[in-house]
Amino acid sequence: MRKVILALTIVLFAASFAVADTIYLRDGRTIRGTLLGFVNGRFVVRVSSRLGPASIPSNNRDSRNTDEGEIQYFRPDQVDRIEIDGRALDDARVETRSVQVTLDSNWVDSGVDLRRGEKVQISASGVITVGRARITPEGLRSTDPTAPLPRAAEGELIGAIGDDSRAPILELGSSREFTADRDGRLYLTVNRGSFSDARGSFTVQIKSERDLNALDNPSDRPRNPGRIRSRDRLPTDQIDRNRRGQAVTINVPGTSRGVDTGIDVHAGDPISFTATGTIIAGQRVGQVGPDGASSSGGFGSVVNARPVPSAGVGALIAYVRMANGQLSQPYLVGSQLDGTVPVDGRLILAINDDNYSDNSGSFSVRIRY
Repeated sequence: MRKVILALTIVLFAASFAVADTIYLRDGRTIRGTLLGFVNGRFVVRVSSRLGPASIPSNNRDSRNTDEGEIQYFRPDQVDRIEIDGRALDDARVETRSVQVTLDSNWVDSGVDLRRGEKVQISASGVITVGRARITPEGLRSTDPTAPLPRAAEGELIGAIGDDSRAPILELGSSREFTADRDGRLYLTVNRGSFSDARGSFTVQIKSERDLNALDNPSDRPRNPGRIRSRDRLPTDQIDRNRRGQAVTINVPGTSRGVDTGIDVHAGDPISFTATGTIIAGQRVGQVGPDGASSSGGFGSVVNARPVPSAGVGALIAYVRMANGQLSQPYLVGSQLDGTVPVDGRLILAINDDNYSDNSGSFSVRIRY
């Protein structure tokens, strides 16, 4: 009976270490325990056992002996490598989650919360059947004017960060890597207006960066459900009631190829610009206002290589940087413009020129959105 108890004890003892993190130090010691995170430039470890040389440098311990459950701190130059539950630390930096995306009335809550600047990898497979059509995550060759992205492929896998219906929509397809432009929950859906006749689903794998400051037990942390994000478009009057207008003033230097206004705009929204000031648009053109030089004169008009060839040299122009990184067609703003936003994305202001090296001065631009 004693042998059986001893055998069980050994198995349980070994199993307790099988799920532990292992820290291999440069001095030959091996620490088993739980990696709690990386705080103030040091790895924080709750020790469960220690193998190798018994001594621990005084700067890594307090006056007590190292006991099970004690918190230890290790500088990166003391650590040779780290394995987390048998995986290397680099592998543990990435969290992978698989989500089934169906086509229905609401976006699918992925359960993944993203942070601004975080890199995300998406890979998707599967088939959704609509009538006789079989749709893959890349979508069809046709477009659907009633879809969330009317100009994108019908049935393509798309995503959005946050439950705000005005947040930019990302084209994901079967494979995509992007950087989150805001904090929020990742939602997924299929780029199609009608959903009543859809069957099947896409299997979407999401790889996102794990916060090393929360490595205590990331798999045990509850994933609170996000708010429901409906695929229905809000009526115009409801959007206007819920939206807070904003007015900002942006300084656009004469040397600027693009100034980020910090404003996320949405297709069809009204926007107005008022610009003042002067710049020197090179020695040949000289001083100009936001409307630019006369298009009939000046060296720049001969070269005709400006972003907006039909506008004068040195004029104030704008374009939108979309979620996929592409740029919309630039358009003339000048000293005054009341119009609508052409596409979703980030609003950028620039100077209409093909040589910025000898420019100076700046425009002050008031934007009401």
